[in-house]
Amino acid sequence: MKNTTIKRVSNPAMDAILGQTFPVLDNGHVRVVDYMGDDAAIVQAARVSYGAGTKQVHEDRGLIRYLLRNAHTTPFEMCKIKLHIKVPMDCWRQWIRHRTASVNEYSTRYSEAISDQQSTRPEEWRLQAAQNKQGSGGFLDIAEGNGLSAAEERFHSAANDLYRSRIESGVAREQARKDLPLSTYTEAYWAIDLHNLLHFLQLRMDSHAQLEIRQYATLIGEEIVARWVPSVWEAFKDYRLNAMRLSGPDTELMRLLISQDHVAAVSWLTERGWLDPKSGKKSREALELEAKLEALGLALPSLG
Repeated sequence: MKNTTIKRVSNPAMDAILGQTFPVLDNGHVRVVDYMGDDAAIVQAARVSYGAGTKQVHEDRGLIRYLLRNAHTTPFEMCKIKLHIKVPMDCWRQWIRHRTASVNEYSTRYSEAISDQQSTRPEEWRLQAAQNKQGSGGFLDIAEGNGLSAAEERFHSAANDLYRSRIESGVAREQARKDLPLSTYTEAYWAIDLHNLLHFLQLRMDSHAQLEIRQYATLIGEEIVARWVPSVWEAFKDYRLNAMRLSGPDTELMRLLISQDHVAAVSWLTERGWLDPKSGKKSREALELEAKLEALGLALPSLG
């Protein structure tokens, strides 16, 4: 068998940021530890085998766009990345739900807890959203925020003092940590393939995601993925991040709206329970479609 020399893929834009600290929040960060593959690796996997120089750059870009547009995801799994992240525990709880990554987290059983805690500036306290039960919308008055931030600082100090006193008294680290707040930072190595990373970014860069994890996801996307696989990043923004998904019912109703059949549209909405004929209250599906329509310059019909 003939031996073939294989060179490891090297992306100068990625090599330039290996180990570089990208700060997030007040004490968090993201660092690239290692990566494998690039845009060409995805193209190679999709074509299985091709000779170097037999395809043009624009053809490779077109293939990547086709793959992403039509959800042919396996070739994207050929690329992998390992990140070192420092993140508050409440944000990490959401992050770790993405179970498609390999994770090794800093252990507060073996080592003492990280002393850094995420603080909130007076102008950063968010109000609970009226419609979204798990989200936020708007901000508290800064005068009230001053009091909340001062109370937070006292609490953080007390929690840290309590933890330190337990450690100094010889209490086991696994027990001493139990009253640390969720604002306490943790660190982890997080390795994931590109297909699953894009899924993470699609969910966590969305406007409905919690602001803190959205900041991490946006940084990873714009500062790292954009350098690593620029053609993929371009296609991801076009077909995932800035795209709109329409369900079957969405499409049915939009046909009526585009044809300006107001009566039929109202009937469609009430028959399916999307619009209460007595109160005028809209279902969650109706509200979600309404947001899509607003982006297109359209609107749901009213009962009036």
